[in-house]
Amino acid sequence: MKRSTLLTVTAIAVSFFGCIAGIVYLAAAGIVTRQMATLLGVCLFGCYIGFGILIGVYRMINKLD
Repeated sequence: MKRSTLLTVTAIAVSFFGCIAGIVYLAAAGIVTRQMATLLGVCLFGCYIGFGILIGVYRMINKLD
């Protein structure tokens, strides 16, 4: 892997786990319920997967030009 690719993957992973840590904190503090925290986690995961697919398709389309 190139250094820039590794840096990008690391940044994405850190941001994901940072958001998950925030959701866990909200659940532990009692600000949101456990069910709501689970839903937030699933939605966050779906957003990361969805935008990842979107960016991948965008890059593939740009290679066609």
